[in-house]
Amino acid sequence: MRSSPPTTDAGGSHRPTGRIPVVVQAPDPISRAGVRSLLGQQPVIDLLDEVEAGPGTVAVMVSETPDESTLSLLRKLVRGDGASAVLVVGAIREAELLDVVECGVGAIVWRHEAGADRLVQAVLAASRGDGDLPADLLGRLITQVGSLQRTAAGQAGVPLTGLVPREVDVLRLVAEGMDTGEIAGKLSYSERTVKNVMHGLTTRLQLRNRAHAVAYALREGYL
Repeated sequence: MRSSPPTTDAGGSHRPTGRIPVVVQAPDPISRAGVRSLLGQQPVIDLLDEVEAGPGTVAVMVSETPDESTLSLLRKLVRGDGASAVLVVGAIREAELLDVVECGVGAIVWRHEAGADRLVQAVLAASRGDGDLPADLLGRLITQVGSLQRTAAGQAGVPLTGLVPREVDVLRLVAEGMDTGEIAGKLSYSERTVKNVMHGLTTRLQLRNRAHAVAYALREGYL
């Protein structure tokens, strides 16, 4: 049996089919080499050079903390280049968490948990457009955005618009950490319906991924 031929990208290089193209960004060569070594052993990963980030690729960004330079690069990768993003980080302050999500980061991995399996899980989630936040970070995000929503609650005359009940139901389960299959089973929907609901609301409201959609729903008082 012959294997499928490799695909050819815009630059003319050949890329194996069925693998996720990944670029690694890190502030130092040791961190970059370490992450590339872990991902390079995985059959589902196709490692690219940093300059090849673009639509359809997943950018794995390593940083001790999400400082302004990290946030600027994440915005460029996601908004400018069209890549999906995974942030591998040592610590995140409360004030930085929402900034990270609103940059378009859908998956966050603690550096001390960044083994091969955990990194691949995050890359797969980012490539599908799913969210993958550690449970403690998800709780902090809910608390932070809930606080922002309560602060704005006294501003009268601004109606809450944008989400229909079915979208709220789906996002509530996304916020609880459920994947597409679990949400479909909980709501008695097909997985295609759940994906269509998520695609519809993220496209309509110009949200970048599931984590951003949850942040939006929390900020607007739906959750």
